[in-house]
Amino acid sequence: MTEMPESLAEIVDDFAAVGASDKLQLLLEFSRELAPLPAELEEAAMEPVPECQSPLFLAVDDSDREKVRLHFSAPAEAPTTRGFASILYQGLDGHSAETILAVPDDFYSDLGLAEAVSPLRLRGMSAMLTRIKRHLRA
Repeated sequence: MTEMPESLAEIVDDFAAVGASDKLQLLLEFSRELAPLPAELEEAAMEPVPECQSPLFLAVDDSDREKVRLHFSAPAEAPTTRGFASILYQGLDGHSAETILAVPDDFYSDLGLAEAVSPLRLRGMSAMLTRIKRHLRA
């Protein structure tokens, strides 16, 4: 059985605790909390995620498999994409590769955002997690 780390489960619980009309607002709050890129990391060196409707780039540093570092870059004009990236960052950054690989591929459905955002946008979040896991399996 797969499970989520506590940090990601808490985010899912936060979304479950609010009504449908407040879920999008919560996602926008997450978008404002996306961590900036470290100075030594440039977007050009990051992997693009073309499945996202807005430009999104990610980098996975698994040099320490017990403490994987995730980095995301998305423009401020793309709050939904930034929100999804921030959820993954806040929920998974610093966890072990094993923990991240155990996260259910469809955990994002538990956020209850299907009525607030388009299926294409949800596919973008799925693609982010898929790419992170693919990197960790390589």
